[in-house]
Amino acid sequence: MAEQQLRPPGIPGFSYVRPLGSGGFAQVHLYEQDMPRRVVAVKVLDAGQGSPNATRLREVFEGEADVMARLSSHPSVVTIYQASISLDGSPYIAMEYCPASMGALTKGQPAQLSDVLDAGVRIAGALETAHRAGVLHRDIKPSNVLLTTLGKPVLADFGIAYVTKRGQPEEAEVAMSIPWSAPEVLSLKVSGSVATEVWALGATLYTFAAGRSPFELPDRAQNTRSKLADRITKAKYVPVPGAQGYELFDRVMARALGRTPADRFGSMREFGEALQELQRRYGFEVTPLEIVAEAWLPRVESIPAGTRGPVVSTVASTSRAEERARLLEERRGADRDGVVHDRAPLSPVKAGLLGAGIGVGAVIVIGAVLWATLGGGL
Repeated sequence: MAEQQLRPPGIPGFSYVRPLGSGGFAQVHLYEQDMPRRVVAVKVLDAGQGSPNATRLREVFEGEADVMARLSSHPSVVTIYQASISLDGSPYIAMEYCPASMGALTKGQPAQLSDVLDAGVRIAGALETAHRAGVLHRDIKPSNVLLTTLGKPVLADFGIAYVTKRGQPEEAEVAMSIPWSAPEVLSLKVSGSVATEVWALGATLYTFAAGRSPFELPDRAQNTRSKLADRITKAKYVPVPGAQGYELFDRVMARALGRTPADRFGSMREFGEALQELQRRYGFEVTPLEIVAEAWLPRVESIPAGTRGPVVSTVASTSRAEERARLLEERRGADRDGVVHDRAPLSPVKAGLLGAGIGVGAVIVIGAVLWATLGGGL
């Protein structure tokens, strides 16, 4: 049976190379895509067609593909290339191959603070983008921060992510990785929220900096599931052990790991900006906080398993961004005809841009280049 499960599926246009790993309900293999020629990681669903949970697992798997496809335009989210069904009927996702994870590289071996902060800003931007698209990751932990072939941190594994309904919380199965889960998740009060994601990212960054999770102790006997959960619930912050000059870092981490949601940063953007300020204070190069504007990021919608078929588009024929660009171009044309316009009508456009997530200071919004090209003097 184990041999059968390890057998790689046949996928037209892909040549099998070797296994990469396996998880709770999926395996990951290395393939080479024929055209375009490139190496890819292929995640394959394990569940057979006769399994009692097959429909539910397939729905979760397809949901992961949808979420990743919508978010992978962000440079700090693993890029998805294709999702389909293999020759033996197994759903698969072909994605960017990342040769390592920060979790594996920093286990028992703390990373440089500059690398920790760089990863934190990048992942905060990816998560802020996800939250604006109505997606909670719910499994932020060191092993899900991968390194690309260029050595850049990216967020992976949206397998237990869930989609909120227009910003309203909804019932979802509770999933947790105890060393990095917030107290309210451990106590089953919530299944996920922006505040629990802030906690999880804080715990992940602490792990990179310390070589172990925030509430883990050197004595392994003290790190049982129940004892870890008890310390996390009390949330008594312990500074990074043995580190010199980490007082500022500890202050930011202590806030991210506040016992109650109100104690933490209010958003991933706020957390990312705090990490950028640390980079300035320590004299490191400041990493751009990249957030995709909502105007360019359609919301992710849940689709029940088995309902795939001919696409009926839910995307408006003219997006808000395109409409703004059209109005701006009409205004420029009128200017060329010698018509003098009151500049006041442009203020709603600016307000709309800001509302869509185009911020100030060090925040860089993907898509800003297009606005500069079309509008110049906004």
